Amino acid sequence: MELCRVFIDGRKFFVDKNRTLEELAKDFDKEDGNRIILAEVDGKLSELYKKVEDYTRVEFKQISSTNGYMAFRRSACLIMLKAFKDILGREAEDNIEFRHVLGSSVYCECSNGKIFSGDVLDKVEVRMRELIGLDLRIVKNHVASDEVDRYFSPRRAKELKEMLRFRVHSHMNVYFLDDYADYFYGYMAPSTGYVKILGLEAYRDGFLLHLPSEESMREGRWEEDTFIDRPKLFEILEQSKDWAKTMKVATVGDLNQCIAEGKMQNLILVQEALMEKRIGEIADEIAESGKKVVLIAGPSSSGKTSFSHRLSIQLSAHGLEPHPIAMDDYFVDRVNTPIDPKTGKYDFEALETVDIEVLNRDILALLAGKEVAMPTFNFLTGLREYKGNTLKLGEKGILVIEGIHGLNERATYKIPKEDKFKIYISAMTSINVDAHNSIAATDGRLLRRMTRDVVGRGASPEKTIGMWSSVRAGEEKNIFPYQEEADVMFNSSLIYEISILKQYAQPLLFQVDPNTPEGIQAKRLLKFLSYFVGTDSATVPNNSVLREFIGGSCFFK
Repeated sequence: MELCRVFIDGRKFFVDKNRTLEELAKDFDKEDGNRIILAEVDGKLSELYKKVEDYTRVEFKQISSTNGYMAFRRSACLIMLKAFKDILGREAEDNIEFRHVLGSSVYCECSNGKIFSGDVLDKVEVRMRELIGLDLRIVKNHVASDEVDRYFSPRRAKELKEMLRFRVHSHMNVYFLDDYADYFYGYMAPSTGYVKILGLEAYRDGFLLHLPSEESMREGRWEEDTFIDRPKLFEILEQSKDWAKTMKVATVGDLNQCIAEGKMQNLILVQEALMEKRIGEIADEIAESGKKVVLIAGPSSSGKTSFSHRLSIQLSAHGLEPHPIAMDDYFVDRVNTPIDPKTGKYDFEALETVDIEVLNRDILALLAGKEVAMPTFNFLTGLREYKGNTLKLGEKGILVIEGIHGLNERATYKIPKEDKFKIYISAMTSINVDAHNSIAATDGRLLRRMTRDVVGRGASPEKTIGMWSSVRAGEEKNIFPYQEEADVMFNSSLIYEISILKQYAQPLLFQVDPNTPEGIQAKRLLKFLSYFVGTDSATVPNNSVLREFIGGSCFFK
């Protein structure tokens, strides 16, 4: 037996050089409920089938980690498609399309309009559990692009060829599960035994694959937080997907083809027209409601500020006089900001960061027709300041208040509900890589924020990537639970935007030190961007939400 030196979580071990990372991981996986599924090897993510090498530095990744959970969900989807093939044949599996991720569940539909009965879904679920119990190996092979027809049905092969046509690589990674093969963007578990499912359930025109939640896994439980039906969120997601199909840009391959054929300018104009039309419809609803307080909330980089400006213009077209107010200007002085007990740092996402009493006092005074001294928060000094700015609502006056806590009733608890019109905005990606590979909305928002932070705020890409997990945690706690409180929802994601953002984000990602945790995420995002053909931003209108992040917006100095 030949030994090699391996550093695992900073400690040196001597191990058999013929051992795989999976075999090695079993010696370190002490919690069955939080199982190791990937490894970081010398600063690069790796699947567990690979063997160790001398002086390799290894850090194992649990299913509960961000990358681990993505691999877990991806593997569950592969098992589900294999089960459909076993029960109903290739045609049924071939038409399944992954539409949305709803909490810890994946919503799917059949592209041919077929709706599966509960009995069929029960049979597929039983087969999935059998496949998991057999602990079958999930094998990755490199397949040349010109061999796609050998492994896939004509429909799936055509879709993959359209995607691969614009990639530099002459091969792709195909995952094999027994007699089933499919392409997936991202890493997989070593075998089916790593996956646990909670079931399949008919839902709307498709079905849901229920999985244990990421949070439950962090706590060592293989459970799903009870599925919460969010009809408003679902409808806006479906609307965005339908828009993409209407414009014949449902996948990355479609978008790349549009760019290659010189049709990008028309796509941008149509997409922006659809967005302006929707903002106009929201303004119509507000005007008809007669409500005086508009509250806009959404996660980081959803384009809240640009949206509030565009909405204000539409409200002005109704003869109203909108007055924008940033909830951030009501922050408490920084020394009074609550501390996150987990990190020991300021929790800028907490509701207690806002001086709720003063905010409510001022809104009530404005609604009563009084003149109010308006604050400005100085982010450099960490102090709320009054510089002589005042506001008084006229007869046509309307407040447009933007902030992450806008949908939380506690933030405006003194304002009667009948006076408030709530809007939830987020950037929910409307296109997929292909039918079996969706694009995470959080990746699009991270690219937006990283570009804006560098272009407009002078922050490094490392800093933005490094703080993203805490930003996401704040959103899960303070924003997402209140989504359905909104009167309307708005999706600010643009079908074309990643092809534009690529030109800005790619050079920034190459600057990130690859030997850091941020470097792991940077490499993952670089791989993601490699699927897109980049294009120039010159034709993006200056009132576009995207301009908030790449610069050149008419709403910002």
